[in-house]
Amino acid sequence: MKVKIINDSSNPLPAYETPSSAGMDVRARLDSPVTLQPLQRALIPTGLRIQLPQGYECQVRPRSGLALKHGISLVNTPGTIDADYRGEIGIIVINLSDQPYTITDGERIAQLVIKEYVHVTWEQVDRIDETERGEGGFGHTGVN
Repeated sequence: MKVKIINDSSNPLPAYETPSSAGMDVRARLDSPVTLQPLQRALIPTGLRIQLPQGYECQVRPRSGLALKHGISLVNTPGTIDADYRGEIGIIVINLSDQPYTITDGERIAQLVIKEYVHVTWEQVDRIDETERGEGGFGHTGVN
């Protein structure tokens, strides 16, 4: 599937790092480095704008390496870029570690996953089918 993209940065386009990758790494577009203090968040620009086909969304997800090594994640994960959004993609990054972390221009800060979706029509009823699980949730299947 081809997706139109505008790249207002000098960074490469988002890319799959391996043939079986689901997510494409996306890079920060910064005029100067941004240092996040512990528990601080910031909106990091990418310089990218996309035109998705109707029926698709772009999910913005954290990069596992940044999360494990530096405690860097995304506030709203997965973030959703709707098919009708035409503005610059911004990544809301948060530092969950106890150390400052500096983001530099061109650094891979998140990954993008393109997903198909469907719209539903709600059918309001008085009863829904029973299942074995029933109303059990939030840890009902075990102590751990």
